[in-house]
Amino acid sequence: MEKKNSIWIGAIVIALISIVYTLIMHLSNLDDNKVLSVLGSLIFVVAIIIVCIQYSKSQNGNVTFGNLFSYGFKTSAAIALIMIVWTVLMFEVIFPNLEDEALQKSTQTMIQKGIPQDQIDKGIEMSRKFFMTFLIGGSILTYAILGAISSLLGAAIAKKNPQASNPFEQ
Repeated sequence: MEKKNSIWIGAIVIALISIVYTLIMHLSNLDDNKVLSVLGSLIFVVAIIIVCIQYSKSQNGNVTFGNLFSYGFKTSAAIALIMIVWTVLMFEVIFPNLEDEALQKSTQTMIQKGIPQDQIDKGIEMSRKFFMTFLIGGSILTYAILGAISSLLGAAIAKKNPQASNPFEQ
């Protein structure tokens, strides 16, 4: 039970950091800054690596690569759940105009690429219809990939010295 609680504690802390970072980015009108977007992903990866290292330390190194990977990936999954709830709240309740802003940016990008107006209209109509589905699906995919990579790195970096447990030694 202690392990599950610590997964959620770590996930909540990392998710809160991500939420604050997202709010700062949005309120500073830096949503389109690619470097800062990558920095947000890097913060997530480093945080999961730290979580894996801390878990190894809490177990005195008596963990395997698989234990560490599992712990890191479960933490990533918990973060993904929290962040999906945050994303839905952000787009539907807190900043309800975000969807329109995103679709306007998409329209401008398509106009700059010289896409005919009828295709732009169809694309925007389709995007508006499935916006939240695409947003949630993209979040799940992103967190799954980043979670797997960061969990692999965390499991590789963390100290591992598993003690074979033999019930007959006692």
